[in-house]
Amino acid sequence: MFKHAVALACAGLMALPALAQTVVTESPFWAAEVAKGDMDAAPERVPDVPYIVDLAAKGREFGTQGGTLRTMVTRSKDVRQMVVYGYARLVGYDENYKLRADVLRDYDVEEGRIFTLHLRPGHRWSDGAPFTSADFQYWWDHVAQNTELSPNGPPQVMRVGNDVGDMTFPDEHTVVVSFPHANPTFLQQLAQASPPFIFRPSHYLKQFHVDFNTVDEMEEMIDSKRVRGWAPLHNKLDNMYQFDNPSLPTLQPWMPASVSGNSRQLFVRNPYFHRVDARGTQLPYIDVVEMNIVGSGLVAAKSNAGEADLQARGLDFRDVSILKKGEVDGAPYRTFLWSNGAASQIAIYPNLNFADPVWNKVIRDARFRRALSLSIDRRMINRALYFGLGREGGMTALSQSPFFDPTNLTEWAIYSPGLANEMLDEMGLTERNKAGVRLLPDGRPMEFVIETAGERQEVGNALAIITDTWRDIGVKLIMRPLDRDILRNRVFSGVTMAAVWFGWDNGIPQAFTPPDYLAPTDQVFFAWPKWGQYHQTHGLAGEPIDIPEAQRLLDLSDTWRETEVEAERSDIWREMLAIHADQQFGIGILSEAPQPVVVSDLLRNVPEQALWAWDPGAHFGVHRVDEFFFAEDEEVIAQVSK
Repeated sequence: MFKHAVALACAGLMALPALAQTVVTESPFWAAEVAKGDMDAAPERVPDVPYIVDLAAKGREFGTQGGTLRTMVTRSKDVRQMVVYGYARLVGYDENYKLRADVLRDYDVEEGRIFTLHLRPGHRWSDGAPFTSADFQYWWDHVAQNTELSPNGPPQVMRVGNDVGDMTFPDEHTVVVSFPHANPTFLQQLAQASPPFIFRPSHYLKQFHVDFNTVDEMEEMIDSKRVRGWAPLHNKLDNMYQFDNPSLPTLQPWMPASVSGNSRQLFVRNPYFHRVDARGTQLPYIDVVEMNIVGSGLVAAKSNAGEADLQARGLDFRDVSILKKGEVDGAPYRTFLWSNGAASQIAIYPNLNFADPVWNKVIRDARFRRALSLSIDRRMINRALYFGLGREGGMTALSQSPFFDPTNLTEWAIYSPGLANEMLDEMGLTERNKAGVRLLPDGRPMEFVIETAGERQEVGNALAIITDTWRDIGVKLIMRPLDRDILRNRVFSGVTMAAVWFGWDNGIPQAFTPPDYLAPTDQVFFAWPKWGQYHQTHGLAGEPIDIPEAQRLLDLSDTWRETEVEAERSDIWREMLAIHADQQFGIGILSEAPQPVVVSDLLRNVPEQALWAWDPGAHFGVHRVDEFFFAEDEEVIAQVSK
């Protein structure tokens, strides 16, 4: 039965009276399937209460459906960027970085610990199956609490401290997530770029789960997939974030339509997507996304040749000149310069958990880390790599954050090789070899090995400059490029001395932002992987913290969770940022260098000025790629074709 009117009440949105008589129109892309009876008509494909997008409030245009958007990634596994860019989340950030219900119709919070999630009646998975509380129950009962699928127990999203929360399911459109005490990070975790999916398409995955089949019944599937048992089979096919199983139903705006492994991956519009514009056009506007996998050094050249309609990943500031030249030469795109939301464009992370005991003792001495920071000529790097447009200084909150403090930016970050030499002398590292390189206590030369992912030329260029200035303090820098995954694994295992990466993803924290990433809570902060593992596994792996300043960060993070007073949370943030500035756990070089974004001349609703950030924001995700569309303006098309 057709749903003739789009509901007016949608969580977190302004009332839109003009929608009262709006009918959801059919998509030309799916018209043939509908005509043959293979698919429901558009009014039946959207939820009873869809997410109605207020384009006017954003200053955006109404669009038309159609077209193929071309973009590039540099690794086959990066097809998961479609989950990032699509940014369909139970709860997500809006353009002002405020949390709003998205996939959810609404949510209620009681006592900061009981979260009632209200689903949209009539919402369906991309294959047309109902999306209900049964999908949450399947995940909770049969995935999160199944010891073979989740050997460490329920994931972090269902934990607060050492306590595990619970899920109940009052009816098919209601899920209640409750914790023993307040969990102020729960909603923010749901809104992440890489979110914890607390639901699964149960109708699809049950066929691979032993609770719903016998092992004998599943033997053929297990053998055909070349796995050792039902659990590896389930895990192989249950990749909500990896997005590499075209058979796995999704709630994202586009769904995979290609066989994994091809260099050209296609994603087609989800016929049951839950967002609709005020005129009754179901989103996304764009029918197909074509994601081409290319070599990392080819992204700028291919963008310059007009082979991308929307591109930022794989582009650095150094590419701006070639991109601008392409515009002048008539290539059909514009180059926007967005602000970078990471706390530092380039940051060096000395590994406090490095396995070498002699080096470990040196690295753990704050004077050593301060000396390294003091011996970086940030002004030279800024001028050489960013034409002076970056903000020089250590890793801290950006100027757009209420917690920005210029003292934190400059502490131990003003080029002072003389002071750095004094600090290293104070540590007793006074002996040098004939080349002027200081010697470790065991007589080895101080060859400081920094490993990189080898993906950004600017990193190599910056380290080349730092090599020269560190030579003046008797430290020999050795750069070792590696594959990104190899780098991460080496860091996590404690065999990497130091690594280079971006700074904290969220450089614009607010009082409500969880400060977890400033504390030893996760192995992905390269300065303390073992401490992060210890926290993540509740002591089953890694090492306990044994530096007072790091323990203080963890204690402050826990205190932040226990208070709901904004002023107290702000004070905690300021103290944690001050500790990082003093201790130089991560040595920032500069921040806020512009991120080039290539946009087709025909592509509309792409903001000219915006923030390029992983969390919060999911890169393009927070800017809602499903609202972008290709212009049909004949004058524009004629101008581009000249």
